[in-house]
Amino acid sequence: MDETMRLRLDIAYDGTDFHGWARQKSGIRTVQQTIEEALSLVLRSSVSLTVAGRTDAGVHASGQTAHVDIPRSSLDQRSIEGDPGRLVRRLAKLLPEDVRVFNVEEAPEGFDARFSALARTYVYRVTTHPAGALPTRARDTAVWPKPINLETTQACADALVGLNNFAAFCRPKEHATTIRDVHSFEWSQVEDTVYEARIVADAFCWNMVRALTATCLTVGEGRRGSDWPKELLLRDERAPEVPLAPARGLTLVGVEYPADSELAARAEATRARREM
Repeated sequence: MDETMRLRLDIAYDGTDFHGWARQKSGIRTVQQTIEEALSLVLRSSVSLTVAGRTDAGVHASGQTAHVDIPRSSLDQRSIEGDPGRLVRRLAKLLPEDVRVFNVEEAPEGFDARFSALARTYVYRVTTHPAGALPTRARDTAVWPKPINLETTQACADALVGLNNFAAFCRPKEHATTIRDVHSFEWSQVEDTVYEARIVADAFCWNMVRALTATCLTVGEGRRGSDWPKELLLRDERAPEVPLAPARGLTLVGVEYPADSELAARAEATRARREM
């Protein structure tokens, strides 16, 4: 029987023209399908990727991570010669310009791109300029229609840090918990009328980052009071008054993993249902 090996892939993509990460039954263009088709062609074997964070339609990534299990013999080709790193150049010739695989290596024992992760980091970029985003940054910069007060916006973010039930900010998913641990949530002004939010958590549920970002911007513009985020954390279902910030401003910039010796234990613990 052919021995199986697990590969780790480090991935980046412009999500503008993708319908999210996950492969769709309808066959519409997704990041997963695009990479799987190219990788299957190179390896001459069907593959299925497991990803650290399933991004929504229009969301970007500069630090996405995935793993794939393949027959070790599929690397025994003249152009690869058993070296997974050689897949980077092969894939670059097949993939479209809006998705890149920057690194491929054999994963350490116990590695699971999704369940071994300690934290994911997202950056949200937004402008409040009345003319909108610079044309050269239009694909990764959202537009917020009102000016914001940065201090007030940050105070809202501070109230959302910690282990909480974020049901008010998540689209419901059957049998899935909405309890998450937000490690940090920092806003900064990077240019005149251009702001970036960096948020780190153990994991995020569906639409959570965009809802949290929009909550801060809503408070920052003065439409809602400073107590609103605390009130939202008491809800046990999606709050319809919480808007979603546009997808284009959001980028997954990194996934953090423990030491190799702790990967398997972390994966096992993560699979267990989160409890307060």
